[in-house]
Amino acid sequence: MLLSLQAATVRLGGRTVLDAVGLDVAEHEVVCVLGPSGSGKSTLLRVVAGLQPPGSGRVLLDGRDQAGVPAHRRDVGLMFQDHQLFPQRDVGANVAFGPRMHGVGRAEREGEVGRLLELVGLPGAARRAVTSLSGGEQQRVALARALAPRPRLLMLDEPLGQLDRSLRERLVVELRELFGRLGTTVLAVTHDQGEAFALADRVVVMRDGRIAQSGTPVEVWQRPADAFVARFLGFQNVAPATVVGTAADSPWGKLPVPDGSAQGDRTVLVRPAGVRLVPADRGLPCTVTARTFKGTHVAVHLQPADAPRLEAACALGDAPEPGAPVGVEFDAAEIAVLDGAGTLG
Repeated sequence: MLLSLQAATVRLGGRTVLDAVGLDVAEHEVVCVLGPSGSGKSTLLRVVAGLQPPGSGRVLLDGRDQAGVPAHRRDVGLMFQDHQLFPQRDVGANVAFGPRMHGVGRAEREGEVGRLLELVGLPGAARRAVTSLSGGEQQRVALARALAPRPRLLMLDEPLGQLDRSLRERLVVELRELFGRLGTTVLAVTHDQGEAFALADRVVVMRDGRIAQSGTPVEVWQRPADAFVARFLGFQNVAPATVVGTAADSPWGKLPVPDGSAQGDRTVLVRPAGVRLVPADRGLPCTVTARTFKGTHVAVHLQPADAPRLEAACALGDAPEPGAPVGVEFDAAEIAVLDGAGTLG
């Protein structure tokens, strides 16, 4: 295991920011840590980098305890969302900074700079002024600079946070391809679910300084651990329920649930694709309160008479108008019974 955190704990100002966190990252793995502000994800990165000593617990790199090892000797690369480039130096000098600090000769440095700029999509940009670059170009230079010392572990702190959505979506695909080509081991933190799910081999969701769930993007998306994770991922149709057999007694009535679902007091998640609109004289009576265009579909917001709101996913041409009465039926294939009753806040 390249990186191993063992019961890492950080307390700041009387508050526990990291609470006995354990996390392993294998060589060549890309792990993205997700969580709301204050969940501890950036502190976790700083602990691994050596910028924040843990109050207790251990950080192991290649099996070696990093207690007392300063940040510049940990063989890790760190890239922040604000780039932190040297404005007085050109692109090439920024990228060459790490190798120069490691005593790499000029000719070798220049060759490495050219190779990295080619990799990040900026061939021939070594003599350009940093101040002349767009935000996306600066992000690419920051990535090349972080990769230049050839770190065993590359850490990214909200790497695309300052870029517009279309550029983020394009760069995250390019980063995924680049890391796969280089075999880079990556630990990234972000609050953007789409970014994390597109980039990662494994997603780690944090809450209040602890890991709420860890798994592949498909595992986490298909089966959130609890109501908190489900809501953080953007699912709205989450409610307490009592499961008996293949039915769940919920605020929306009896819901079909998949065979083998956990029994008893649970939390149910109904994905929007599992909320089927039918004529108003069938199923659960609801009123359409709003419609939101999502690009590939329309999110239809529904209000039952005596139950929490629901969100349905409809084809672009099929979404009813606000105020329209509709009925709702549910598809068991799009319902997940979560591991515990949990809290819905």
